[in-house]
Amino acid sequence: MTDAPPTGNLPKPLVWTGRVMSGLLAVFLAFSAGIKLMHRPEVTETLTGLGWPAAAGFPIGLLEATCLILYLVPRTAILGAVLMTGLLGAAMATHIRVGSPLYSHILFGLYMGLFAWGGLWLRDARLRALLPWRRGD
Repeated sequence: MTDAPPTGNLPKPLVWTGRVMSGLLAVFLAFSAGIKLMHRPEVTETLTGLGWPAAAGFPIGLLEATCLILYLVPRTAILGAVLMTGLLGAAMATHIRVGSPLYSHILFGLYMGLFAWGGLWLRDARLRALLPWRRGD
């Protein structure tokens, strides 16, 4: 295993764009996890409206926080992104089940997933090598 930095020889504008995307995602997830961990009444109302038990807020907040921490640590960022993708998929499935609006609720998990993977892909040379973007051959 190599100890090369994850950014490798990537152009700085791409790395910074990835960091900004990942940072925006991190701010959103930190807020989302935080309000769930604080047992905010808005969370309870929202969860029960979506068919989840009121007590589910705290465990979901723990999952979000764990995924976020794993995502922000360079060594575990890909694991964090994979786990976060599962969490976002579950949120999308919940919104599909209750008939939420498509662009603002159902696809929000997709938007967050694109920020997670896009930010990571732009800032991590190892992921770019694993999943290269190729032009038509």
